[in-house]
Amino acid sequence: MAELRDATEHKIDTPFGPPSDTLIGGTLSGRQVYFLPRHGRGHRILPHEINHRANIYALRSLNVCWIISVAAVGSLQEKYAPRDMVLPSQFYDRTSSRAVHTFFGEGIAAHIAFAEPISANLRNLLAESARSLGVTVHNGGTYVNMDGPAFSTRAESEFNRRNGFDVIAMTNLPEAKLAREAEIAFATMAMITDYDCWKVEEEPVSAQTVLSHLVANAETAGKVIVDVIGRIPIEPNWPEHFALDTALVTDRELWPKATIEKLKPILERFLEDQK
Repeated sequence: MAELRDATEHKIDTPFGPPSDTLIGGTLSGRQVYFLPRHGRGHRILPHEINHRANIYALRSLNVCWIISVAAVGSLQEKYAPRDMVLPSQFYDRTSSRAVHTFFGEGIAAHIAFAEPISANLRNLLAESARSLGVTVHNGGTYVNMDGPAFSTRAESEFNRRNGFDVIAMTNLPEAKLAREAEIAFATMAMITDYDCWKVEEEPVSAQTVLSHLVANAETAGKVIVDVIGRIPIEPNWPEHFALDTALVTDRELWPKATIEKLKPILERFLEDQK
């Protein structure tokens, strides 16, 4: 991104293994930001191979409080065309790896509230930015998260469409869950590349189809990100930034020291009075 100033690379080690790649930090619109390619540079990591816990942990360890997750998605509805932007408000989970979609366990139990999985404040700011730039944007909708790496069968695509889901992809639900546990406000910028395979008059989705729209979508997403950064408040005081207040159920006196140490960037707010 040409607008990024003072770019530096950050290699972060986490208790959950390495992130997808080295993080790139810098200044954008006067704010400190970090970029992390979930598939690694050169797109070498498949969706089911992504270490989501390491990725979100690495961002939290750098005091990240907001995440804008850009994703290529398939459209499940006629009204969402390739190169449109959708800002989902809901997720539907069709994944099979839920055990690795949490930081907790090992003596500390937590159950986050996830009825509203996307930060409405951040989503609405993204919508404002997109509209100000003339981008075709749809604010709201449901993102169904499949495992991949294969695309849907036509029966699956039609099932998802008839159930009222709006877009489909393979990565954002785990990110949203872990971001909520890490008290990070999270929103998805879903960039449409195809109609999945329910629309029989269109060519079924393929990697080539996705790539044909990827460059244009990336350019649009970059413009929106540059604009929205200045709209995000300095102080992290949205509901998502206090998500663990009602989630932690294990008495603090019972927290194992090893787990506290492991989750220190996530539990930091609760450890301040013990210093």
